[in-house]
Amino acid sequence: MVGGVAAAALGLATPAAAAVEAQNVAKGLGVRQDPAFGFDFHLGMGSLTGSLGDDVGLGWLVGFNAVTMPWKYVGLEVGYELERLPIKASRVGDEGEALWRNNLGLLVKAGPLIQDKWRPYIGTGFGVSYFNPSDGADHVYDSDWTTEIPIIVGAEYRLGYFYAGIRGSYSFIGGEDIVDRPGTTENAHGGLLNATLTLGARF
Repeated sequence: MVGGVAAAALGLATPAAAAVEAQNVAKGLGVRQDPAFGFDFHLGMGSLTGSLGDDVGLGWLVGFNAVTMPWKYVGLEVGYELERLPIKASRVGDEGEALWRNNLGLLVKAGPLIQDKWRPYIGTGFGVSYFNPSDGADHVYDSDWTTEIPIIVGAEYRLGYFYAGIRGSYSFIGGEDIVDRPGTTENAHGGLLNATLTLGARF
């Protein structure tokens, strides 16, 4: 009887002890007990660089992110971005053609909160993009999956639950097989330079 009671007590105590231990680990890592969660929408402009951008102009982009701040100075973002990059008519023979970019990405960003309102930050992450040319450009450009490693610099201003921000980013593109350099069979290479304005909320 006593053994059964002891076993039952041990069974009840084990989850509680594990929960306490998990809390201690979280405190040791500086994880907040009640981290803020939210979302943001962004709008901006950008273009490709290097030989990949030789025949591509400045285009628009839109996107949204799910965001959280599990640490005091460090936040995480997971988001989607759609970008339209216009292609020069001299390259494809038609006006109005474009290269579309669909991106899914994860970002880690860090920065101090100044006077409970301003947060300048830097960050990096990893993403996967699918580049897809419009119908009139698919005889020159190919659809392709690529990887991206972005470097970001930005700032946010908080007003209650809401915030607005500005961000600049440069992404290193890997695995690209989108287009050949003119007059060669060599793949064009480059990166992606974007600038965005952001509106969002955290709770």
